[in-house]
Amino acid sequence: MIDLYYWTTPNGHKITLFLEETGLEYKLIPINIGKGDQFKPEFLSIAPNNRIPAIVDQAPADGGNPISIFESGAILQYLAEKTGRFLPADLRGRTETVQWLHWQMGGLGPMAGQNHHFNQYAPEKIAYAIDRYVRETARLYGVLNKRLADREFIAGNEYTIADMASYPWIVSHPKQQQNLDDFPHLKRWFNNIAERPATKRAYARAAEVNSQPTVHDEEARKLLFGQGAHTVK
Repeated sequence: MIDLYYWTTPNGHKITLFLEETGLEYKLIPINIGKGDQFKPEFLSIAPNNRIPAIVDQAPADGGNPISIFESGAILQYLAEKTGRFLPADLRGRTETVQWLHWQMGGLGPMAGQNHHFNQYAPEKIAYAIDRYVRETARLYGVLNKRLADREFIAGNEYTIADMASYPWIVSHPKQQQNLDDFPHLKRWFNNIAERPATKRAYARAAEVNSQPTVHDEEARKLLFGQGAHTVK
């Protein structure tokens, strides 16, 4: 049994994509980040960075006590190693997959996240910031589009955790001011993943958990965007 501490964000979707693909038994535990659940002591004991997702594996492979993992990329790699799925066993395939997983974690996710913030949530529309992150998001889309020109999936011809990490960040392409028609190889990849049964199940779970935007009032805005050193206790 996997306990998944989750909210309906791109990083949260990464893990439900994996769990639905593999059929691993899991318990979904909502962490409403718009209401401050991420600051509760019981969650911080698992995820000290007060961010979702996080998991607790109640039956780790070594047979020991339950093990907790935070950071979505680390969770994907852990689950792939646990199940022997979606991460190639050979050196070259594994390296391809892991480097693109890190590309998403260090590039696509943070830059698209800043794009979302300055386009949708910032109280002041700062033209320079919006232009900066829209352009960088487009550059990253271009990198991914080029990568997919001669292969079905990011790491080759097999679906891997690299795809699961990147796909949720492309779902919001209209809000990022990106047109998938400008990136035909990425668009083909995106549409193929969207049609996978596990993808549909994962996003159906999201709709069950949360049917409204996370940032929908001023209190949520303060919780999500007013954090600093003072919030780390």
